Amino acid sequence: MIKVLDEHERTMAFAEVALGQVKSLRQTAVPRNYEIWYVYATGYNSPLNKIINETLARHGKLTEADLEQIYETYLSQIKTTDRIDKVGARVIGEIDDVMTLISDALGMSASYDDSLSGATQKLSVARDRDQIKAIVETLVQSTREMRDTNKALEDRLSLSKNEISNLQQSLEAIRAESLTDPLTGLGNRKYFDRSIEMAVQNALASGEPLSLLMFDIDHFKSFNDSYGHLTGDQVLRLVGMSLKQTIKGQDITARYGGEEFAVVLPNTALRQALTVADHIRRAVMAKELKKKSTGEILGRVTISVGVSMLKPGDDTDSLIERADGCLYAAKRNGRNRVICEVDPEYAAESHSQVA
Repeated sequence: MIKVLDEHERTMAFAEVALGQVKSLRQTAVPRNYEIWYVYATGYNSPLNKIINETLARHGKLTEADLEQIYETYLSQIKTTDRIDKVGARVIGEIDDVMTLISDALGMSASYDDSLSGATQKLSVARDRDQIKAIVETLVQSTREMRDTNKALEDRLSLSKNEISNLQQSLEAIRAESLTDPLTGLGNRKYFDRSIEMAVQNALASGEPLSLLMFDIDHFKSFNDSYGHLTGDQVLRLVGMSLKQTIKGQDITARYGGEEFAVVLPNTALRQALTVADHIRRAVMAKELKKKSTGEILGRVTISVGVSMLKPGDDTDSLIERADGCLYAAKRNGRNRVICEVDPEYAAESHSQVA
């Protein structure tokens, strides 16, 4: 009884912390936000806690876009695991059924062998036509049963092949979904973390250049505050569409978190990366934002971009940190611009942070 009470008190404490965070940050009290803060309070999901702490340290708040991204990246994957387990169970069940059928077929084959052996012995001692006829009829019946068994096994194996192929496609779809941001269709934070780690390792091993773009939508909060979250979502989709139209080939695009995006450019030096970054900035700015319900022109979206290039001895964190610093230098210096780590604005930003 004491253990039950202790568990009740412990979980209630987590619930109070979760509700307290929702209240203090003035977030909507929807199940998604409660779940995020409940998991945060337990401390069981350290990547979730880390990204929340980093975002709060950087911005002092979590926007609806942040919360959506955190949920999709760090919590919805648990549900994805459940779906994968269910598909896996179906595969195992399918294999068990086929193995049972194969076992039955092997038993039938052994019985048929016995029938052949017995028929051989009977034929050797058969004395008249009627005895031979009875033996042959028995063999024909056994052969027919064996043929039917083989046909059933062949049909079942064909069905199983199709079923397992469909299940494999389901697993691939689940995997792709778990790495995709549902709002923009770009890679999510999980996809970005995996992809940039691999890209950095490959670049360091091969000696090929690699650049990173980190960019943020300018005045994104004002879109949400002025026109609502649906318009905010429209802004995010607009940027995602611009990225899809602009970035091709081996380059990696992802929604990094909230209104922040990232592009990894393998085999790309800093000067080329700056050209790509400015091309993206212009592509986003070229699109007019319209309110769907009224057709009202809401203006143009702009982005601020920070660019860094991998250096010898670098790791993923330092590459991201420099790009992030360049991004904030771009925002502090008027927004709607691209700044890289060799620009004086970034040097000034770095000195101010040290000071």
